Amino acid sequence: MPVIQVKNKSVHIQELNKGARETIVLVHGMFSNLSVYYFNIAPVLAQSFHVVMYDMKSHGMSERCEYGYDLLSMTDDLRDLLDALHLKSVHLAGYSYGGLVAMKMAMRYPSRVKKLAVIEAPDPSDNETLSIIDIYSKEFLVDYINNYTDTTRMRMGKRQLDKNHRMYEYLFYETSIKEDMHNERFFFSDDTIGNIAQDTLLIYGKSSNCLPSGRKLYHTVPRSKMTLIEGDHNLPIQQPLETANKLKDFFIGWQVKFKQINHKLWQALRLSYHP
Repeated sequence: MPVIQVKNKSVHIQELNKGARETIVLVHGMFSNLSVYYFNIAPVLAQSFHVVMYDMKSHGMSERCEYGYDLLSMTDDLRDLLDALHLKSVHLAGYSYGGLVAMKMAMRYPSRVKKLAVIEAPDPSDNETLSIIDIYSKEFLVDYINNYTDTTRMRMGKRQLDKNHRMYEYLFYETSIKEDMHNERFFFSDDTIGNIAQDTLLIYGKSSNCLPSGRKLYHTVPRSKMTLIEGDHNLPIQQPLETANKLKDFFIGWQVKFKQINHKLWQALRLSYHP
C-alpha cells in the first residue's frame, strides 16, 4: 500500500488513473477510512479523472496523532498533501465530517478547489445528529474490522483484527478527536460559508438525520445544488454507484457533456452522409 511522507508524517494514499488531466480528491469521514470510496465509487470516477484518496491521521494505515482533528488542522493536512503530490488545483469531495473538511478547504484555500461536493455533512451544533453519526461510525467500524484490513479485500486473521481494534480504540479514547469535533459546533454559523464561490453539489439521503443540515447549506452556499438519494447517513455504503454517478456527472459538468453529445451527433451525421 502506498504510504508517503507529508511534513514528516506517514500518510496512506491510493491513486487511480494518474494520467488523467483533472484530479478529484476524496475525503472520508471520521472513524472511517479511504476504503469507503475505493471499491465502488473511485473506479467510476476514475473513468474520467485522476482520483486521489487518503487516510486521515490515525485512520486506516496513516500515522497515529494524538491531536489535530479540528478543521484548521485537517485542512492544513490536506493542503500539505496536495503540495506533496504537486497538485495545484483539484475537484474536492468529502463525506460526513470529511464534507466539513472539504468546505473549510474551499473557504481557506479557494484557488486550490475547482468544484466542491459535500456528502452528508452534519451540522456540528446538532448534538442529535452527531450522536447518530457516532452510531454509524461504530457500525462502519464493526463491519470493517470483521471483513477487511485495507484495500486488498483480504479477510483479517486474529492478529490483524486485534491490531485494528487497538487502532480504533486509540482513536476513540486516546486522541482529541471528539473534543476537536465538539469545538467546531459553530461551523455552520461561520459567515464565510456564504462566500464559498465554487459550484457545490450537496448529496444527502432521503432518510438521513443530516438532511436538515443539507438544507441549511443549500440556503447558505450561493452556487449550490442539492440532490437526494434513497438511504440514510451511510450513502457511500448503501448507494455507492448512484453516489458515484452523481459525483461524476457533477464534476464532468454539462458543458463537457454537451460537447460529447455534439461530437457523437456530428460523427453519426458524418457516417450517414454518402456523397
